[in-house]
Amino acid sequence: MTRILYLHGFASSPASSKARFFRERLTSAGFAVEIPDLAAGDFEGLTITGQLDVIAGAAAGEPVTLIGSSMGGYLAALYAARRAETARVVLMAPAFGFVRRWRERLGEAAVEEWKRTGALEVFHYGEERTCKLGYGLLKDGERYEVYPEVTQPCLIFHGVHDDVVPAQYSRDFAAGRSNVRLELVDSGHDLLNVLEAMADGVEAFLDSGSV
Repeated sequence: MTRILYLHGFASSPASSKARFFRERLTSAGFAVEIPDLAAGDFEGLTITGQLDVIAGAAAGEPVTLIGSSMGGYLAALYAARRAETARVVLMAPAFGFVRRWRERLGEAAVEEWKRTGALEVFHYGEERTCKLGYGLLKDGERYEVYPEVTQPCLIFHGVHDDVVPAQYSRDFAAGRSNVRLELVDSGHDLLNVLEAMADGVEAFLDSGSV
């Protein structure tokens, strides 16, 4: 049975509506779906490296297919680029250019304040409250490439109206990569209005094993 790890987005959780939707849909189609808590209970100490370690622990060195949303999509690409045993990758609005976009959105003054104080208050959607986020996320994130060298079959869904991660990031990633198929959809960053269509595409992709 194909093992799937679903990787949730930033400040989200395994209980997110999208995660639950894909677990139910793909489980009913005969796939084994696991949704690790990427923060491992320590949101304030969240880092890219720590989340990759969580994925590695869940995969346990076995072949897995990764489905990632937003930051989870970026993590899926980073992991696949480093782990050849990764079978296939599905990215939904992947957060390529993570550090660059955070710096642009916050502005350098706010970034310097975050660095000085060590923590930034952000809204955690999974917990439905404001939580502290350590500066280590940004510092650690600078170690990682904007566009990981994914060689596995890769399917991307990205909303053309995404104002969090512009679709151009996925266009740039897909350009010149024959193993990548990019599906631009009429949606924003959350992609909630196209879940059924994406699920149909994901099932077909998993069944075929190619792009």
